[in-house]
Amino acid sequence: MESDRALGDIWVYLSTSPLLHLTLTVLAYLAADWLFQRSGRKALLNPVLLAILMLVTLLTLTGTRYETYFAGAQFVHFMLGPATVALAIPLYRHLDLIRRLWLPILVSIVTGATVSATSAVLIAQWLGASRQTLISLAPKSVTAPVAMGITEKVGGLPSLTAALVVLTGVLGAVIGPAVLALVRVRDDRARGLALGVTSHGIGTARAFQISSLTGAFSALAMGLMALASAFVLPAVLRWVFGG
Repeated sequence: MESDRALGDIWVYLSTSPLLHLTLTVLAYLAADWLFQRSGRKALLNPVLLAILMLVTLLTLTGTRYETYFAGAQFVHFMLGPATVALAIPLYRHLDLIRRLWLPILVSIVTGATVSATSAVLIAQWLGASRQTLISLAPKSVTAPVAMGITEKVGGLPSLTAALVVLTGVLGAVIGPAVLALVRVRDDRARGLALGVTSHGIGTARAFQISSLTGAFSALAMGLMALASAFVLPAVLRWVFGG
């Protein structure tokens, strides 16, 4: 009994240190990546998914509020900016190829943005979702900062959108390559565009595990998807809601 109380006191003390949750986040990902590598890179053991499950379990068991966790782990969030900028490097390496394919890329992005938002909203509407939920769901395939900004502007719930974006990204990274293989999409450029359009940053990370070319096209699709969605989503929502 005394030992349990002592451990509880130690945890309370450590939980006040910002470095604790940053360290736990890094350790969770390293453990998840180790399991992913040991499994032979099985899609269901995606390291992002495993790390999220580990952290959610830990925070739940310890009764730690998300705000407390984020106060320590926000450095990882900050690094998303430099990491996104760094995606310009593989894009530059394949710039000549991208220039030659600008028209099919543009058509793919606009089509993907329209179909992704329309299908999600119509299915959710058929299932009886509220208007606010539908608005929050529409930008699910856009990278989180842009998706949350769009949702806030059109009257949705940014927090719900953030959760849906993460879920979409994880699902895309886990099942996306298998689905593409099933429908016999083997071209690395097409696979990259598909992953970037449907599952943004998390899908792009998975694309780089396939090849540099797949990752480059996924990064391009992720960026263009954010831009296209800013124009496409308001029109889709006006059409769905009848004006």
